[in-house]
Amino acid sequence: MNLSADWVTYLLGLGHDAVHWSSVGPQDAPDEDIAEWARAEDRTILTNDLDFGTLLVSTGASKPSVVQLRTDITLSSHVGPLVAQAIARMEDELADGALLTVETGRLRLRSLADD
Repeated sequence: MNLSADWVTYLLGLGHDAVHWSSVGPQDAPDEDIAEWARAEDRTILTNDLDFGTLLVSTGASKPSVVQLRTDITLSSHVGPLVAQAIARMEDELADGALLTVETGRLRLRSLADD
């Protein structure tokens, strides 16, 4: 919910099966509900909210994968190519369960499958 729905259009244009939470569930849903839905649907969460990463690490869950944006601007028109490159580069890791942090000029990956 914290990223623009424009991300859906951007990711769909790259061939990803993307949805915005606002088309799936209530806007005030707790993070746990969103994570459970993403896990059940085998989806990856794209967010700039650190709470999802904290939730996964603290519960020891290996899914869903989370891609966290840690950039000043989070618009797809601005950082979309950076995010697309990161997703493509870490595709296997995200499929297995990972927390991927995308920063300008740097990627950080934490495998959730090994934890």
